Amino acid sequence: MPVASRSIRERSEAIEDSILSPLATRSAGAVRLHREAECNTRTAFQRDRDRIIHSKSFRRLKHKTQVFISPQGDHYRTRLTHTLEVTQIARTIARALRLNEDLTEAIGVGHDLGHAPFGHAGERALTIIYPGKFRHNAQSARIVEVLEKDGQGLNLTTVVCEGIYLHSKGRRDISATAWGNASTLEGQIIKVADSVAYINHDIDDAIRGGIIRSEDLPADCIAVLGTRHAARIDTMVRDLIEHNWWATGEGEPPADQVLVMSAPVLEATNQLREFMFQNVYLNSRAKEEDNKVVVMLELLYNHFLKHPQQLPADLLRINQQREEPIERAVVDYIAGMTDRYALKKFEALYVPRTWMHT
Repeated sequence: MPVASRSIRERSEAIEDSILSPLATRSAGAVRLHREAECNTRTAFQRDRDRIIHSKSFRRLKHKTQVFISPQGDHYRTRLTHTLEVTQIARTIARALRLNEDLTEAIGVGHDLGHAPFGHAGERALTIIYPGKFRHNAQSARIVEVLEKDGQGLNLTTVVCEGIYLHSKGRRDISATAWGNASTLEGQIIKVADSVAYINHDIDDAIRGGIIRSEDLPADCIAVLGTRHAARIDTMVRDLIEHNWWATGEGEPPADQVLVMSAPVLEATNQLREFMFQNVYLNSRAKEEDNKVVVMLELLYNHFLKHPQQLPADLLRINQQREEPIERAVVDYIAGMTDRYALKKFEALYVPRTWMHT
């Protein structure tokens, strides 16, 4: 085809073909949940990224907890800043391995859309309350496939939806496959980059909050990974690139073609993650409010279960069209709340207003 007759998208696809690893995922031929006309300017994965960034669910991440509930300081991470850090780390790895950065970025910006208010405390609360159980990765996929755009979903490519759903990992090992591995190397990058980002930025926030001190970090882990925040990220990222150089197309790939850290770095990373579970995520002053979150979300859940007419009209319409139990719509509503909106709803429903005489 003459260059002059090709669209900008087609030229971008040709560039992908010429520079990406043979193991990278090409945007040309990407399959969507529902067929639609191609864009003349953007590749399929660029469109996916843009649709997520322009979604309401993405904007709400700025007011959702990462670790510290409604922190007063300006420098604590939120779910939005976590998402940006994951995506930046993932793109660095993807570029070095000659994988598709646009696909990596699209999965990265969408991977945590389904997080409930108040972080993992909110997720735990909904898991306890909701009979169908609640997992933020499944909710993230539901948002992009069903809930956004008034029930139409974002109609993303199937590999982006897959990467969003499969980014979660097991408690003890960040390479565990309890949920399975993405079929694309780009999706696998997000799974690991998610851990690289949150382990390190949660250490930073926990030190800032006086929960732990830098000298409390396990010495054997620090000896492998580094004493400083930036050094640890650099060690993990360099290890992922060097240990998985086969992904560039140079060298023999492993039989399973799964991206993993080298054994020494993986062991140190898992130990550091376990340290964070024991000292920050589960047993610390940062978690003292978690039981209140469970009580609050349970009260909200029961209220809207008894008064479904108070749910947003779009969620009720989606619920009826899909013939789902009303519990599903209630969970969709609560999971989509920001921290401050959940507190506002709870206050309006359960906190008495002061009486003023005029």
